[in-house]
Amino acid sequence: MKTRIQQLQTALQSGLIERETPVRLALLAALSGEHLLLIGAPGTAKSALARRLHLAFDHGQYFERLLTRFSVPEELFGPLSIKALEDDRYERLIQAYLPDASIAFIDEIFKANSAILNALLTILNEREFDNGSQRIKIPLVAVIAASNELPEGDELDALYDRFLLRYQVEPISPEGFSRLLTLENTETPVIDPHWKLTRDDLQQIQTQSAQVLLDDDVQYLLRQLREHLTTQNHYVSDRRWRKLVKLLKVAAWTDGRNTVDVWDCWLLQHCLWHSPEQRADLLQWYEKSLGADAIINPARLTRLADTWENTLNNEQGSRRQLNDENGNPLYLDTEGEPTPRSGHQEELTINGEPLYLAPPDQADRTNNGKGYQQKELASLFFDDHYQQCHIDGKWVSLAQYTADPENRLTRDIHYPPHAEPVYFSQTHIAERVQEVQVILDAIKRYEHAADEKLSTLKADISQRLWVEKTFVVPAHENLQQSLRVVQALAERIEKLRDGFSQLPVK
Repeated sequence: MKTRIQQLQTALQSGLIERETPVRLALLAALSGEHLLLIGAPGTAKSALARRLHLAFDHGQYFERLLTRFSVPEELFGPLSIKALEDDRYERLIQAYLPDASIAFIDEIFKANSAILNALLTILNEREFDNGSQRIKIPLVAVIAASNELPEGDELDALYDRFLLRYQVEPISPEGFSRLLTLENTETPVIDPHWKLTRDDLQQIQTQSAQVLLDDDVQYLLRQLREHLTTQNHYVSDRRWRKLVKLLKVAAWTDGRNTVDVWDCWLLQHCLWHSPEQRADLLQWYEKSLGADAIINPARLTRLADTWENTLNNEQGSRRQLNDENGNPLYLDTEGEPTPRSGHQEELTINGEPLYLAPPDQADRTNNGKGYQQKELASLFFDDHYQQCHIDGKWVSLAQYTADPENRLTRDIHYPPHAEPVYFSQTHIAERVQEVQVILDAIKRYEHAADEKLSTLKADISQRLWVEKTFVVPAHENLQQSLRVVQALAERIEKLRDGFSQLPVK
């Protein structure tokens, strides 16, 4: 199956310039039972993509229509049956119209009016069509829709959401313009009938891909992406997440694997944007997240290392205060001798001269902590002749004031606790070392796996059906950067392990 799809991709891309990605997305949409929306100016090969996609299948009809504001249901769903009306039945002749098609191209789809919209939603989502009193199953494989602009109006939101895959088609680049000028007319590619896909092939792909698993790294990446989009006020419906997982499983199975891996998630950028500008943010987030998995997430690991370093610092600095024979806590005085006193007050001086507080009626008695010398007290607060100051209803002389120790400027001297290091049990130390070693072992396993992934990355990406081959360059750079970050963190974890092992032992 993978070989056939590779052949189909090559054939569908032939004769087109810089359209490899939308061709792949169109084919993957069809294999997944989903639809593709192309946003872009006229003349960028949008309709050619749809016509070519139909050539990949050996069954069904192709339908194409351009909508305008004045389009009527008959243009999409077929004219009313005159014979049925004669029998009082409201039925359409659907042959050669959308309900009869397997691949359809609808240009300017957001011009759909309310008369068309409800039936179109049912066709896209349920693959059913209400024809008169009957709801019939239709053979639709995929719709490729196109628009020059994004939808405007809430009534079109449901229609927009039906397109799981979205791609903005740009004009040919300056580098490809010369090739465009000399391009031969290859409107219809030649496809070997043996490569074409049958209904049974589609059924097999969708049945078998349902058994594909999501590995832990992918589940973790999707959870992180959902949180990232939430912080960006970027809502993605639960239904869209479910469809996206189905798409990833089809991509993995057609690539010959039974597990979705992180490289399949390259497709996310084409499934989750509301406006084309958001695709770059999605791709950038994805590239930066390539080095993270469910266990070794560099950001999470950094926070974890910070926490363990705080724990180690606290335990290394832990000390137990000693008590005297009466159980009172002991401190070390200025001479380094044990004492039950926690400190004392020191009277301050300047050049050997005592410093004093201002009288109690002053707002700041300390003079911003500088105090007053005796001569400053005398000049600022005491009578020049009698050297007295009126305090609390009494006249107090300068000599009386300075003799009272309550009026001295002092500072509190706090004694440090008389303490000894806390000693830890062998069990406590062993548990700490083991907890840190578990993290270190996980990092070593990650480093080994990342080295292997880097060594096979180019060959792996080159063999992928759905990932752009140029993605190998940013993938390699971001994976290397994540590996460097994790290796630096490993050094921190090793120091933590050694630090815990050297804690004081009882």
